[in-house]
Amino acid sequence: MRLGLNFGYWGSGPSDNITLAQEAERLGYDSLWTAEAYGSDAVTPLVWLAAKTERIKVGTAIMQMPARTPAMTAMTAATVDLLTNGRFLLGIGASGPQVVEGWHGVVYGKILTRTREYVEIVREILKRERPLEYHGEYYNIPVEGGTGLGKPLKLIVHPRRADIPIYVAAIGPKNVALAAEIAEGWLPVFFSPWRMDAFRSSLEEGFARRADGKTIDDFDIAPTVSIIVGDDVDACRMKVKPHLALYIGGMGAKGKNFYNELACRYGYEAAAARIQELYLTGKKEEAIASVPDDLVDEVALCGPRERIRDKLAAWSDAGVKTLICATGDINSIRTMAEIAL
Repeated sequence: MRLGLNFGYWGSGPSDNITLAQEAERLGYDSLWTAEAYGSDAVTPLVWLAAKTERIKVGTAIMQMPARTPAMTAMTAATVDLLTNGRFLLGIGASGPQVVEGWHGVVYGKILTRTREYVEIVREILKRERPLEYHGEYYNIPVEGGTGLGKPLKLIVHPRRADIPIYVAAIGPKNVALAAEIAEGWLPVFFSPWRMDAFRSSLEEGFARRADGKTIDDFDIAPTVSIIVGDDVDACRMKVKPHLALYIGGMGAKGKNFYNELACRYGYEAAAARIQELYLTGKKEEAIASVPDDLVDEVALCGPRERIRDKLAAWSDAGVKTLICATGDINSIRTMAEIAL
C-alpha cells in the first residue's frame, strides 16, 4: 500500500507545506494532493509543491468540474504533467450543490452525465487524434447558436502523456460505479475499510461496463484518511469530530447531504440525523459531541503508534492501494512512513 499526503486547502503557508512535502518525498511517499472549495484553488499550490520536489507524484483531490470547462482541465493537465516530467494525477469531482450553485453559479444538474461527458472530452483532447468535436447533453463543442465562427480545434501542444491518470471523487453508489467504469482511480472520502460491502456492488457494476477490460486489480482506490497520532485516543478523536460534524451536519440541507447519506449507509442513521439537526440549528458544539467514537475509528486513524499500526491492515485488506494521509504534523508523517512503508 502506497502513502500519499493531502494538504487540503492552502492554509498553513507555503514554507510549512514545502517542508512537509519534501519530508514526504524523502520518506518514500508516493504522492502529494491538494484540494479546493471556495478559497485557494487546487492547481496553483500543487505546482508550487511540484517545483520544490523532484520525484513524488502530484495530484488534485479535487479539481471542481463545474468551475472549469473540460478543455481548460485538459490544458491544465497537459501543462502540469509536462512541467513535472510526468508526475501529474488528475483528480476531478462534482463538489456539492452549495458550492456549485452558490459559488460558481452553475446549475448542479445530472452529475453522472456531466462526469461521463467531461472525462470523455478530456481524454479526447489529450489523445490529439483529431480536432475536438463533441455534442452531448452538457457540452456542445463547437457550440451551436453563437456567432457561428467556432470550429473544431486540436490541442496545439503535445502532452507528455496522453494517458494521464484520471481519478474521480465519488460517494453515492451510482457515482462509485461510474468511477470504476471510466477512471484509473477512485477518491473516496470518509471511507471505511470495514464497510466495503457498501461499495462492492457498485465497483463490480462499473468494472463490468468498462470498455478496456481493466479490473479492480488495475484500479487505485485512494481514500483521504485523517491521521492523528497521540497517546490519548479520545483527544485524538476530538480533532477529527469537528470535520465529520461539519460534513455530516452542515454540508447540504436535509434530504440533500451526500455525507449524511454515507453515514446512514454505514449504519449510523440515528447519529447522522441528530448531528444534522444540531448543526443546522446552530448547536455546533453539541453536534461535534454527538459524532460517535466508533464512526471516527472507522474513517480515521487515531491514537498511539501501535493502535494505528494494528488498524492499518484493514485498509490494505479492503483493496486500498494509496492511503492519502490528511495531516499537517511532520511527526505523524514520519510515523506513517515507519509503520506502512
